[in-house]
Amino acid sequence: MEEGLVCQWSVVRSLLAILQWWAFNVTVIIMNKWIFQKLDFKFPLSVSCIHFICSAIGAYVVIKVLKLKPLISVDPQDRWRRIFPMSFVFCINIVLGNVSLRYIPVSFMQTIKSFTPATTVVLQWLVWRKYFDWRIWASLVPIVGGILLTSITELSFNMFGFCAALFGCLATSTKTILAEALLHGYKFDSINTVYHMAPFATLIMVFPALLLEGNGILEWFSIHPYPWAAMIIIFSSGVLAFCLNFSIFYVIHSTTAVTFNVAGNLKVAVAVLISWLIFRNPISYMNAVGCAITLVGCTFYGYVRNMISQQPAVPGTPRTPRTPRSKMELLPLVNDKLDDKV
Repeated sequence: MEEGLVCQWSVVRSLLAILQWWAFNVTVIIMNKWIFQKLDFKFPLSVSCIHFICSAIGAYVVIKVLKLKPLISVDPQDRWRRIFPMSFVFCINIVLGNVSLRYIPVSFMQTIKSFTPATTVVLQWLVWRKYFDWRIWASLVPIVGGILLTSITELSFNMFGFCAALFGCLATSTKTILAEALLHGYKFDSINTVYHMAPFATLIMVFPALLLEGNGILEWFSIHPYPWAAMIIIFSSGVLAFCLNFSIFYVIHSTTAVTFNVAGNLKVAVAVLISWLIFRNPISYMNAVGCAITLVGCTFYGYVRNMISQQPAVPGTPRTPRTPRSKMELLPLVNDKLDDKV
């Protein structure tokens, strides 16, 4: 009886973790799009900077004040040698996501973001000459095909927004690959990652934001009918962005990798649906089909990754350039559970 109750509570906890993760993630995406489109605050660098500031303060409160998570200490020399480069790539990743949201619909942006597994595999294959099982390559076919179909049939296509989203995928892949090398030895969770990287990201972003968008923000303040109410919404999106990081930490410890992968792809579908209900951006039938194919491909990719990771390594396998030295070399370094950090 007790085992049954424990099992039921585990299922309920996993479901609640996924739902709150969905809620924060979709809300942050919709709020950012609302800020750019409805509030006419067309300053993605400043929005990103506000998010970094809120995340840095939030991580400090969680670790130092509330002590909900233990602090993972970093050697002083590693702060600039290892944390700073990661923060720079982390910063580019978030900024490109916000830039793409300014120019293209949420549905299109989220579909392109699903291209990240393909960019990660290709980067590792081209730059690091990493071997991948043929099933990994096969799982990328529907992802690439779905992205192509979605891009061709997108009614609100914008080349600048498309390029920003696509380079955002490359930045995400680069961030994940570099994390394996630069953060080797530091077992960061999502909160400690934000604690160490958000202050650097703020320093990196604040000067470009002031230089490129400062005059525009002053002009926006002078013509907007309710600027301070709008600023409350903008800073609220920053607070929710930090809450998203905390929700990722919770969902990691409440679900399996397979469940997280499926839930992540369903989350994209939910974000697309809600954004369409709010913003009513036109979506053609073939565009919806392309998005569905991409999400199915991402789910298949996650299934293949998990299936290969469960296979025992074959003893006595020769270490040649075309042969993986361990079962982990068959897999990309993508940590899907941390890809949604803001």
